Amino acid sequence: MKIDKQLRPPIRRSWLRLRLGKAYYAGKRYLLWCSPKFRWAKERRKERLPCIQFTHATPLMRQLRGEEMEWQRNKVTNLKLAAARLDGLVLHPGETFSYWRLIGRPSSRKGYKEGMVLFLGRIGGDIGGGLCQLSNLIFWMTLHTPLTVVERYRHSHDVFPDANRTQPFGSGATCAYPHRDLMIRNDTDQDFQLCVRVGETHLEGAWRAVRPPEFRYEIVEREARIDQQSWGGYVRHNALYRLVYGETGALLEEQFLFTNDAIMMYSPLLPEK
Repeated sequence: MKIDKQLRPPIRRSWLRLRLGKAYYAGKRYLLWCSPKFRWAKERRKERLPCIQFTHATPLMRQLRGEEMEWQRNKVTNLKLAAARLDGLVLHPGETFSYWRLIGRPSSRKGYKEGMVLFLGRIGGDIGGGLCQLSNLIFWMTLHTPLTVVERYRHSHDVFPDANRTQPFGSGATCAYPHRDLMIRNDTDQDFQLCVRVGETHLEGAWRAVRPPEFRYEIVEREARIDQQSWGGYVRHNALYRLVYGETGALLEEQFLFTNDAIMMYSPLLPEK
């Protein structure tokens, strides 16, 4: 079995080191947003473009306990505020979508509440927590379109077991304001439109365009394995590929997307009877 370089548990850094590091990367991100290198998408329309390219929905609530359920209820509030900033966004040819540039900093002044976050391998609460569900949804939908993902960050930890999982492990996009961003560029010759809303039970989204889709995309998982590390934990690994099908259903191309390595936060072993 192939053995990759082992992942290490998160390094516990001092409060000052964390603050300085965050300020440094935030400054770099603000400079990037001012860069003439990108044409940033900003137009939003209530009218929907006619053709659905791909649509998806994810459940809003998991069956958790106590304080975690309160975090989930707050997450729904956070998702509504963020979705309102993105719904109807038109991505013109040559433009780039930046998740955080459009949403802005989540703050209690804007109505955001404390939701669940994962930081340095620990679950906790923070203002605006839970917005990764929205970036996950947008990234997954984008993989089923001809749009180009410019920047995406994978999750460093595998938080929950695979019960009721509908997407391959590692197919999401984590986010942290402002430096862990999700950026998508339109390299096609037609407009695309992002549509997102918080329904009664699910977070719902769609990419729409002027013309019907020319291709159908399927995301498949390969090289799945779990490796035990020297420090006692487990790391989950896989590789994701995209299969591109034509209008007749024939397979046209197989594209390698990326690999994933994440520290597991639950035991992969079956309990003894």
